[in-house]
Amino acid sequence: MGRPEREAFWAALPEGIRRQVDGYVLQDSHLAAIRVLVAVGLHRFGVGIGAAKFIVGDRYRALGDRTARTPDTPVDPESLYWRAAGTGEEVLAVEAVWDGDTERDWFVLLLAVGESGEHPLAVLDRNTAARHLGSDDRVDGRPHTAVAADRIGRELAAALGVPFHFASPDVPDDEAPRWRRP
Repeated sequence: MGRPEREAFWAALPEGIRRQVDGYVLQDSHLAAIRVLVAVGLHRFGVGIGAAKFIVGDRYRALGDRTARTPDTPVDPESLYWRAAGTGEEVLAVEAVWDGDTERDWFVLLLAVGESGEHPLAVLDRNTAARHLGSDDRVDGRPHTAVAADRIGRELAAALGVPFHFASPDVPDDEAPRWRRP
């Protein structure tokens, strides 16, 4: 579904539904906004989850700074060390993994890997990486989100005395090999 079709679908919605979706967007509740669109559009207009994600992304852009964004996760070493210690288990590795969505584009998840699984520590999206690096430019040809994740992840892993793994530090790849315990 292209932008013109999304705009036509949005315009065809009753004002109450549009207000509800915008209300969820203003609260930074993108999944709730997506659910509303799928519930009202799936049968009549064929709007599924994929199209609903794009429409919600359009609404985030339209509402801009009015959206009460979820606070960024801290990326300073001390805060991340405390978050890793709070997992309740021994941290075996720190891993950086690519992911993406329609609102934030590509971003990197910083994870503490323990015996029972992975524990999210931070999300390094475009804004968080720019804040950390002081710029949103590519660094040495690499995406700045990857550079920030690499620096922060290595520093945290060193503080914890565990290995750091980032299988794709040069290009977004959400299917890159994951860390395996030796």
